[in-house]
Amino acid sequence: MATLSGQSQSRSRFANWWLRTSTTRIAWLYLLPAFLVMGLITFYPLFYQVWMSTTDYGVANLRVDAPLPNRADQSEACNTNMQGKCTWGVLDNYRQIFSGELPVAISNFNFWGVLTFNLVWTLSNVPFHVIIGVLVAVLLNTKGLWFKRVYRAIFVLPIVIPSLVVAVVWRNMFDPDYGSINQLLTAINQFFGGDAVTWRWLDQVNPPFSFIPLPLSFFALLIANLWLGWPFMTIVATGALQSIPGDLYEAAAIDGASGRQQFSAITVPLIRPAMIPAAVLGVITTFNLFNLIYMLSGGGPLRQTEILVTTAYRLVNENRLYGVAAAFSVIIFFVLLGLTLITNYITRATERYDDN
Repeated sequence: MATLSGQSQSRSRFANWWLRTSTTRIAWLYLLPAFLVMGLITFYPLFYQVWMSTTDYGVANLRVDAPLPNRADQSEACNTNMQGKCTWGVLDNYRQIFSGELPVAISNFNFWGVLTFNLVWTLSNVPFHVIIGVLVAVLLNTKGLWFKRVYRAIFVLPIVIPSLVVAVVWRNMFDPDYGSINQLLTAINQFFGGDAVTWRWLDQVNPPFSFIPLPLSFFALLIANLWLGWPFMTIVATGALQSIPGDLYEAAAIDGASGRQQFSAITVPLIRPAMIPAAVLGVITTFNLFNLIYMLSGGGPLRQTEILVTTAYRLVNENRLYGVAAAFSVIIFFVLLGLTLITNYITRATERYDDN
């Protein structure tokens, strides 16, 4: 009798648990196909890439019947690095990237120099995008302004046009002989009695100003990316502005607040929840802006405008160093992770706007 009572009690507990978790099991059933697809197209390639980063994976390993690439636990062969030394190890790809051995495969390569330029490039673009986008959105939100919709439709064009096309157009505009930029500068200079302007925007090695250690191609990229980046911030700011009740501005005007005071006390705090995530997205997008860099300057001159993703692309498609490229991609992931966490901490992007 005690055994039957125990079995009955066990079945009762199982039946109660089955009833309590029915909704959860249905949810997991719906999520299972998504997990399977994500595991196949996302998680498996990520883990495979991490494994590749610990090997000397190359073109020979792409064949179906090819042997496994050399690893640290294979002692029967001499695993050589780029300098031909038998020092291969699990972290050898990372060591070659950080220590400066990679220039054997890629000329004029300096990881820390590329990383520094990548950060300078990102942090010099996004603030301009946000400031210009917010100011234009505020101007377009002015009451009584004619043709608002026309202006907004025109400002969306840089987002609609593919960045590859944008890069090619701007490259032609910066042509030293026939580009419209130099022709415009020449017309302005000749108006004041000067000579023709022949700035070589994309291949001038020395910086235009001695106190700025950046090539002229950096400023060409900056101008092109400013045109490309601020309309997105304008769209986000416009949506945030239209959600602000007009009564707040009327009450502030009755209290004697000026336009500048209304902007700093009402507009900025209320659009912050929308603009901070947009700025974080802008940081990530600009950090990995492959098309504009690769098609406009090509990373030149002398790799002075190279960023991490263009270097990873060259490792794969030009040098065929798949193991090193995998390690480089892992490094990019952690750099972006750290940059995102720091940006999130400084801007408090995940907090509510009314949190203290």
